[in-house]
Amino acid sequence: MSREQVFLSFCSHNPAFISHGPGGLNGSIKGVGFLPKPEYLEETLDAYMQHIKSYDGDDEAYSKRGLALLVKHLYRPEAHDRIDFTRLGSLEMAKKHSWDNYRVNPEATLIYYQPPVISYELRGTIEIFDEAASGRRELYQQFINAQHDVYHRPDMSRWIRYPAYVFTIEEVWDNCASKDGFGSKMQYPF
Repeated sequence: MSREQVFLSFCSHNPAFISHGPGGLNGSIKGVGFLPKPEYLEETLDAYMQHIKSYDGDDEAYSKRGLALLVKHLYRPEAHDRIDFTRLGSLEMAKKHSWDNYRVNPEATLIYYQPPVISYELRGTIEIFDEAASGRRELYQQFINAQHDVYHRPDMSRWIRYPAYVFTIEEVWDNCASKDGFGSKMQYPF
């Protein structure tokens, strides 16, 4: 795969989150990931935590092992039945416009775009999981932070500062530049 294809493919991980509310009309690029069904959440988090604790600060193979772990738990065909395809998870790292909006208005749209013609829109709602605000363990906040840190340089000390968004899909729209696209509502659930 060429460098250009890698970067274009990465667009599928980083949709624009559209929100409106006290922070104004806003679009923010955020990384997202699939979530396990609730009955597999703790088990998958435990596997992530084992991996995260193996990081020694100078571990060049960490990301490669992390990717293999993500494939095992989320992306291999055998894991299909373990995934909740109605929801996506993300982190709030900036706490600016999106944060201000989603705290009072959970309506959200996620726009995926892969140049030159592929585009899909997901409409739904955001639920926020924030241990700092709730004062209790928030499993989704821990899980989504761990899922981020399985591949990226881990730092569990920052997890309390990064609340989790769980986006529940209500509608799917095909916005591709094609005869079936251009804002066509798709059947959902599939």
